[in-house]
Amino acid sequence: MNHAAEPLQQVDRVFVRWRGRRLLYFAGCDYYRLASHPRVLAAVRRGLKDFGLNVASSRKTTGNHALYERLERELARFFRVEQAVLVDNGYLTNLAVAQAFKGEFTHALIDSRAHGCLADAAALLGAKVASFAHRDAADCERQLHQLGTGARPIVLTDGMFAHDGSVAPLDRYLVALPANGVLLVDDAHGAGVLGKAGQGTPSHFGLRDARIIQTITLSKAFGVFGGAILGGGALASAVLAKSRSFTGATPMPLPIAAAALEALRVFQSSPGLQPRLHANVRWVWERLRSGGVQLPDQPGPVIPVVPASLLEAKRLKRRLLAAGIFPPLIRYPGGPEGGYFRIVISSHHTRPQLAKLVAALGK
Repeated sequence: MNHAAEPLQQVDRVFVRWRGRRLLYFAGCDYYRLASHPRVLAAVRRGLKDFGLNVASSRKTTGNHALYERLERELARFFRVEQAVLVDNGYLTNLAVAQAFKGEFTHALIDSRAHGCLADAAALLGAKVASFAHRDAADCERQLHQLGTGARPIVLTDGMFAHDGSVAPLDRYLVALPANGVLLVDDAHGAGVLGKAGQGTPSHFGLRDARIIQTITLSKAFGVFGGAILGGGALASAVLAKSRSFTGATPMPLPIAAAALEALRVFQSSPGLQPRLHANVRWVWERLRSGGVQLPDQPGPVIPVVPASLLEAKRLKRRLLAAGIFPPLIRYPGGPEGGYFRIVISSHHTRPQLAKLVAALGK
């Protein structure tokens, strides 16, 4: 059987077992380790006991449940939007938006390194699709101005890019966007990490604009599963009426919805989590830079290490393993073609563990 990658076994919140070894884990997207939080795990067990596993029907027929609506209200309140609509996973959120607005835009401009789900969404919109240079507000603005006054464009971009933790200049995109345009932000990695109290990339820039559609996943910062579309009431109504990925699908299992609700509550009742994550990130970056390591200037908890050659990649892999650290050498769409080490800092790594990482990367 072919596997996407070698299997890992989680040992605890910062260690994994790989090839028989217990190794420090600086990878993945569980930025606050909520996937293994006792309260979240207890919520899954309670949900299974109280609700069973599956409603076995679409929410548009007989599969709606008060728990889904409770979670949507909590998400809308947390992200300070009018409404939230749950979708089965983060990838599908953007497809659901595209289905809801098919035929309503003349042009779709997409970041050249946007996540694949945005590319798939752009293809569903029924608009002319073009790409602009990665995180290049000037190129985006130039292309928007070339469309003419009769156009209605939608700009599609990640909020925080998964491959390196960099952030899209949403504020500059909005300045260039006409009043009838829309900015679709896949905030899978920004939600919970950036912005006031973790409200995401739009909040990071202090933006509150009716032209923004923010889509999120519950599987990264919140550690569970599922996705949500955040915006106004008209957006929610369009998704519920026109998105076949919503109307024709069975929603997430109720125990997962219970876990997501509890994860959101844990996050909100733990105001030190986000500052601790960013303090850990700053601690590592400052020491790497003082040691001469060249790093881009970005706010995310991702350190992209791109080896110059296969030999260099093998050397770094050996150094990491010698330090007792799992070597996260990956190939992922949007990242460097030859692969890279995607190092991820969490809120739960200790300073001695971070020091091990710095020593291994700085050699």
